Amino acid sequence: MASSVAALRAAAQSSALLSKSGASQNVPTAQLPAMSGLGRANRLLTPSAKSSQAASKRQAPGAVQVRATIAEEKKVLSIEEAEARVVEGNPPPAPPPQPKPRKPKGTPPCDPLDLTSRPRRNRRNGTFRAAFQETTLSPSNFILPVFIHEGETAAPINAMPGCYRVGWRHGLLDEVRKARDVGVNQVVLFPVVPNALKTPTADECYNPEGIVPRAIRLLKDTFPEIVIYTDVALDPYNSDGHDGIVNEAGEILNDETVYQLAKQAVMQADAGADVVSPSDMMDGRVGAIRNALDEAGHHNVSIMAYTAKYASAFYGPFREALDSNPRFGDKKTYQMNPGNFREALIEVESDEVEGADILMVKPAMPYLDVIRLLRDNTSLPVSAYQVSGEYSMIRAAAAAGMLDEKKAILESLLCIKRAGADLILTYFATEAAGYLVADAAKKPWS
Repeated sequence: MASSVAALRAAAQSSALLSKSGASQNVPTAQLPAMSGLGRANRLLTPSAKSSQAASKRQAPGAVQVRATIAEEKKVLSIEEAEARVVEGNPPPAPPPQPKPRKPKGTPPCDPLDLTSRPRRNRRNGTFRAAFQETTLSPSNFILPVFIHEGETAAPINAMPGCYRVGWRHGLLDEVRKARDVGVNQVVLFPVVPNALKTPTADECYNPEGIVPRAIRLLKDTFPEIVIYTDVALDPYNSDGHDGIVNEAGEILNDETVYQLAKQAVMQADAGADVVSPSDMMDGRVGAIRNALDEAGHHNVSIMAYTAKYASAFYGPFREALDSNPRFGDKKTYQMNPGNFREALIEVESDEVEGADILMVKPAMPYLDVIRLLRDNTSLPVSAYQVSGEYSMIRAAAAAGMLDEKKAILESLLCIKRAGADLILTYFATEAAGYLVADAAKKPWS
């Protein structure tokens, strides 16, 4: 008897120690006093556990049944068991249908219209609108125009808020780097040429050590995969400010100008340009440039022709940026009449036959109908230039609080793309691409 009492006392002491340490389950069985019967079953129970066990014994039989039912519901059913319950008419519960939104007080009572087609059904939420959107924008659609000069610092362009003339050695690389960070990998270069280098015959345009070829070589050395477009035109280099050589009667000489343009294009290709872009609107210049490029071995250099370039008032800020306003007269004898539509087809046919790879419309927004005309009449890619005046109008309206700047930028570009443009030259390229990248993970555009 005494030995039994001693064994019980030892068991109690072990239980108390385990309760204090909170680690009774980790104590080896061999370290506990040997017991039999109820003593062995209870030896690992702490006082609180024993209390819970006792309370459980005192609960009504109904509570035990409830616990059993809950445990059964938590059980993962096999496919056969789940189907059997449904067949028995005992499917698992699901939320009720969403209630219909209440109409505002005072809504007039009326019978539904007898309509078989309701186009608004496909516009009723953001997911549908995104799924059915016919035209989308991508940074790959954009070409960034960059103004370059010989200076080391960036000079703001007053008529184009947010745009600068950047140094070709430093600022140019920064601009291209920012553009590439948001997926814009195409740039077009426009040079600011010192007045001392401008001449009536624009010979600086084909100088292999001029600012444009130097900038091309630097870009290709820094960003080998960047696609570089160049402007093939005489106006930045011409002391008269025109796109061609001018005789003493004020006439723009077509064929002599084309001769200079072909030399300029070859020089740009020699420097590493991927696409040369004649913007002069001289007759026959695409064919002459194509022949000159091929003769120089540049069979893979493309031509983006300014096919339908109109004599527009929207170029004003650009000409301030490059200081390339005509010294006399205007450009109406070579650029197209804004009132003409069908004439663009003549230019399309000529440029296609002469070997153009891309056809451009300039300006873009006021000439969406012409963009569509080209899209419907050529299989070549179509580009459009959202020119400086279009850019500055949006900036000015947004600065005055008249427009939401971001929405206006993206909508204007979307409309140009919708009209049929595959590529868009825009001063908003980096900014717009940044918006697109930031919005990519958000809900559909609305």
